[in-house]
Amino acid sequence: MTLIVKRGILQSFNNTTYTASVLILEATVTTLDAVPCATSLDLTSAQVGALCAVLFFDEHNLQDAVVLAVYPNGTQGVPSPAPGRVVFTTPYLLVNAVAITSGVTNTYTVWGGGSPVPSGINGILYKAYFTSTTTGAIVQIAPHGGTLATYDAVGAIEVANSTINGSGHVAVDAGGKIDVAAHGGNITVTLYIEGYIE
Repeated sequence: MTLIVKRGILQSFNNTTYTASVLILEATVTTLDAVPCATSLDLTSAQVGALCAVLFFDEHNLQDAVVLAVYPNGTQGVPSPAPGRVVFTTPYLLVNAVAITSGVTNTYTVWGGGSPVPSGINGILYKAYFTSTTTGAIVQIAPHGGTLATYDAVGAIEVANSTINGSGHVAVDAGGKIDVAAHGGNITVTLYIEGYIE
């Protein structure tokens, strides 16, 4: 058996069956349908018109193949926005009952140590909760150096000494850092990482 890799143009992608229709460049009048795809492809990366690499396990059986990868075909097949795959993890305690004074910002690195988050990711999924003795207090979360008011906020406390829960996603800076700030009152905050965005 001889393995052969051929280039093609992606005609369609079905994310339910993980199959594609592909026009093989050497046979420009023949489209292969229902070709299995590598599970690394998704709707953001498998763009119609993109070039693709197709591995044939048996050159005499055109259905015994798999689409290995897709890549831009000039300006066609370029995902917009760029792919941002979400990966869920076992919750990881990043911030444990830390007291932050109103107006103060703490910075935390989301990868390294025991964190399940690899370096180079674009953002995290988080769950945060906090308490405050001040009605109206909130927690602000942003990529390190970002404008806190334009990113995530959890709160506001409606009853003094109560607890507010919230979750969301936030970008990280190039060093994997986020800022967590208290606004409108002193807080005690806990934050878990529950996943990341590649």
